[in-house]
Amino acid sequence: MTKLFRFAAVALVASCGPLFTEAPNDADIMDAPVPGLSPAELATFARGDAEFERAFAPATGLGPIFNNVSCAACHSGDGRGRVENGLTRIGTPDDGFLAELGGPQIQDKAIAGATAETVPAGVPASRRLPPPVFGVGLIEAIPEAAILALADPDDANGDGISGRANIVNAPDFVPATEPGAGAGRLGRFGRKAQVSTLLEQTVAAYHQDIGITSDFLPVENRNPQSGASDGSVDRVADPEIPASTAFAVVAYIRLLQPPAPGADTPQRTAGRTAFTEVGCASCHVAQFTTGQSTVPALSGRVITPYSDFLLHDMGDALADNRPDGGANGREWRTTPLWGLRVMRDFLNGDAFLLHDGRARTVEEAILLHGGEAQRARDAFAALSPAARAALLDFVESR
Repeated sequence: MTKLFRFAAVALVASCGPLFTEAPNDADIMDAPVPGLSPAELATFARGDAEFERAFAPATGLGPIFNNVSCAACHSGDGRGRVENGLTRIGTPDDGFLAELGGPQIQDKAIAGATAETVPAGVPASRRLPPPVFGVGLIEAIPEAAILALADPDDANGDGISGRANIVNAPDFVPATEPGAGAGRLGRFGRKAQVSTLLEQTVAAYHQDIGITSDFLPVENRNPQSGASDGSVDRVADPEIPASTAFAVVAYIRLLQPPAPGADTPQRTAGRTAFTEVGCASCHVAQFTTGQSTVPALSGRVITPYSDFLLHDMGDALADNRPDGGANGREWRTTPLWGLRVMRDFLNGDAFLLHDGRARTVEEAILLHGGEAQRARDAFAALSPAARAALLDFVESR
């Protein structure tokens, strides 16, 4: 059952009785809307869903260089990506993201007549997996003050954790009415919390990942190493999508609810205790309450993302040496843990964890932690086999 058909089925069942096979449980999927939406908001959600799924072709503006053909192609089931659809970033703000070499992102595919990019020799590269898009509207609705209250950049409390905010400037194309717009705003999206608005995230993904221009970024992205030769092969007039399409996708991802965690069991209760005692909860903060949102159904919600949305030095093993905004090459935003329970269901039974997907199990991901997380990592490694199994079961049930 397609997503649009599923929503139509739900609407008809509500008014006419059980006419269709049972829809999937919304708690077990990553593309369901938050509860409590109005009919108009559900219609907006459905339109954005269709745009998120829409596959582009050269005749509809794809390229000339690109990484994938649609939003959904990168985000499996609206969750995290696979290693093979990861993205490669090069350069830093200080060197202008090596624009003359094709930065900030390498587009490894091209339409006929254009030339795909390759990572230039001798240039540091950072592999990034597409993050989940569910729950981002709830993250957006967390008051800035609630996240900033967790920051301790100088480790004043001496616990070894010095999380700090990435304060960024939203692009000028972001309207002042969008949450996170303007200068000096808290970055909360992206692997290094380098983005403050969902509109920027969406518009940049269209432009960089799919090669689709918009009213916000109307100039085509081309491979500088191929000169002007690829400019004539993309004959679709720019901009290739209007602002309304970008706003539709923003509305869709804003309204996505995170999957529900698994039921508590005695082992998971023990695992939650161990999770806190070894220090994981210092960064993977369990709970927030959202503030006022542009969507009433997102306001005043108690949510459990298991992240503080701050930057942390994760040590040499995970360093990519590529700053973003105020984040340095060793820092990463704490990744939310929600959705891990159903992750493998949408990745053919696989798991791809950390920013580059190198970890294939939660245990492997924990053991690769360093820097500020070294103390927690070592405490986890020292647990008894039973306590370690309980902690892993708890994390994987989120």
